[in-house]
Amino acid sequence: MERDVATEPRRRLSKSERHRQLLDTARELIRDEGTDTFTLGRLAERAGVTKPLVYDHFGDRAGVLAELYREFESRQRETLEEALRGAAPDLAVVSRLVAGAYIDCCLAEGRELADVVAALAGSATLAQVRQEAEDEYLSMCRAALEPLGGPLDTASLAAIVGAGDALARRALDGSIDADRARTTLTQLVAALCRENTQDARTTER
Repeated sequence: MERDVATEPRRRLSKSERHRQLLDTARELIRDEGTDTFTLGRLAERAGVTKPLVYDHFGDRAGVLAELYREFESRQRETLEEALRGAAPDLAVVSRLVAGAYIDCCLAEGRELADVVAALAGSATLAQVRQEAEDEYLSMCRAALEPLGGPLDTASLAAIVGAGDALARRALDGSIDADRARTTLTQLVAALCRENTQDARTTER
């Protein structure tokens, strides 16, 4: 006898499964509508759940945005770690891998990432979340680049992120192609490393 699937009750999601579903739905909602109109009420409506349930998972709008950004940063670190695994100890090679991983991860996240980053800038708490995640990512870049190009100061590391974000946005809106974005960021990373090496040598004299 065949089961009547239509009349069977749907399986109740576990708390972790529901949390995952809500985050995925939040990404879809931001992709479709941006962050300006993003609320937990809209998220509940899109996900087909009650508003109190969404508040129970995230507390407030900032909680959702913070989690989405932390997930992005986690994927970005994984992308960089994978790219650097087994890489030749050569500044040109590592600069290309660092730049490529940054641009590729931003492109994979799409426009919703840019919207989340913009929303993060409007809150001191969310800005701190971004800064902490960014610092962790840049510590990986520093560990990969410094043995090949000398010490990297805070300004140089900030320049890599700033340029990477700007180039990724341009690639996303079609102003430049992805290869150009990767090449330009690669050149910047290598140039910063070489400049810091020269500065260090000058200081030693």
